[in-house]
Amino acid sequence: MAKYRGGRINEEVKKEISEIIRNDIKDPRLTAMVSIVDVNVTKDLRYAKVYVSLFSTKDKDKEESFEALKSSTGFIRREVGHRMNLRYAPEIIFELDNSIEHGMHIDSLLERIKE
Repeated sequence: MAKYRGGRINEEVKKEISEIIRNDIKDPRLTAMVSIVDVNVTKDLRYAKVYVSLFSTKDKDKEESFEALKSSTGFIRREVGHRMNLRYAPEIIFELDNSIEHGMHIDSLLERIKE
């Protein structure tokens, strides 16, 4: 049973952070649509690396939204600590994930090759 614990914790932290961002953060800089792609919590539960994908038409909105997320890490950490029964509230580290945009770029290149 112990080998599945890490995956369950990752998914639970992902769900909680997604809910906190959607419902509780009231930062006006957060204008882009935020999607939590993946969460990796270390085995000692001290750090959680959160991979975020931002959807917006303007690059400036993406940068401001990412800065808003970074500035709210303390609030998110406190909320995760209150909502989950873990030994430690993990320190949240946000990483920008551009895999969806990269995939769309590769798809457009493949479509051009077909034509």
